[in-house]
Amino acid sequence: MSKAEQTRQFIIEKTAPIFNKKGYYATSLSDITTATGLTKGSIYGNFKDKDDLALHVYTYQSKKIADGVDQQISQQRTALKKLYAFFDFYKENFKNIAASGGCPLMNAAIEADDSLPFLTPKVKRSFMLWRQRLISILEEGITSGEFKQHISAEHFAITFMAMIEGGILLAKISGRGKDLTIVLDNMKDMVDREIKI
Repeated sequence: MSKAEQTRQFIIEKTAPIFNKKGYYATSLSDITTATGLTKGSIYGNFKDKDDLALHVYTYQSKKIADGVDQQISQQRTALKKLYAFFDFYKENFKNIAASGGCPLMNAAIEADDSLPFLTPKVKRSFMLWRQRLISILEEGITSGEFKQHISAEHFAITFMAMIEGGILLAKISGRGKDLTIVLDNMKDMVDREIKI
């Protein structure tokens, strides 16, 4: 990376937790300069405006989660193990997710819907890719004979997404990681009862 690219990456990484904890709308330029130790001119020399920085921060955060999930899934050989690995990623990484302010996809989705329309297309794309990833695992299992032929991959993918996000929210609010664990364990039970052959 060039020095300019390193500076941009530094700004993104330093401000990502602040945007995620305080929200994109509530994060001030002062928050950004304090976190980075850089001047206003240096921030705006690297990003067009706060919205531009917010887009880059969201891309960074969503990619970080997607890469983590993909790394965990790629180690598995069967559709069932890939699906369980998907769930396990959230169980194993909940503390880090909670410490950084919660799920950046959910936080951005709520905020984009309410007050940040410029962020909406990127957030929609993240959720669409997440849904497609789950659908592809479920369809792989149907094709390989691991999963029941009659199931709707799309319906289960949407259900799993809602359960994961709801579990993260409950666990974050209660301060009890086991709330998410209960949800994820119930998801595995659902797979055993309703999906697995």
